[in-house]
Amino acid sequence: MTGLPTPSQTVGPFYGYALPFPGGPEIAPAGHPGAITVHGRVFDGAGEPVPDAVLEFWQPAPDGSRTGAPGSMRRDPVTGGHLGRDGLTFTGFGRVATDADGRWVVRTLPPGGVPYLSVCVFARGLLHHLYTRVYLPGEPADSDPLLTSLAPDRRRTLVAVESEPRTYRFDIRLQGAEETVFLDFR
Repeated sequence: MTGLPTPSQTVGPFYGYALPFPGGPEIAPAGHPGAITVHGRVFDGAGEPVPDAVLEFWQPAPDGSRTGAPGSMRRDPVTGGHLGRDGLTFTGFGRVATDADGRWVVRTLPPGGVPYLSVCVFARGLLHHLYTRVYLPGEPADSDPLLTSLAPDRRRTLVAVESEPRTYRFDIRLQGAEETVFLDFR
């Protein structure tokens, strides 16, 4: 007997445990001189800010390694803190919720081997979470195969803008004429 797949449900409401969690936006060690700040806002199809989205970030370390910090989200049963998320270790992973104005911010190190941070977007009204990338501007991004395959107006939705030294702005638009390019993973 063959049945139809179970229909998708909208994402959320979110179970509050670890959404967000202490230090979630702090991917880089505290006070690291090479740290960069990436921030932005999430907008819906009407151009309104999304106040309750959750964004997850993954990236390699500056040396290109992808090991991150094992246990960066696992609870330490003794201290109640998060193992591997000690403020001193690069974790390679971050999770941040948007505020009432759809704003978010992460502090991290420039990724090695690739010119982007990977992002997963969770928000109410979405049937599935969305994947995208935050490209940091510069020569490595200019020669990236994905970016070069896109039309300039679509490419622009994936490239952060340097707003201050070591600070980049990247807005995510879920729908509309300037919708962010989202990626399909199978």
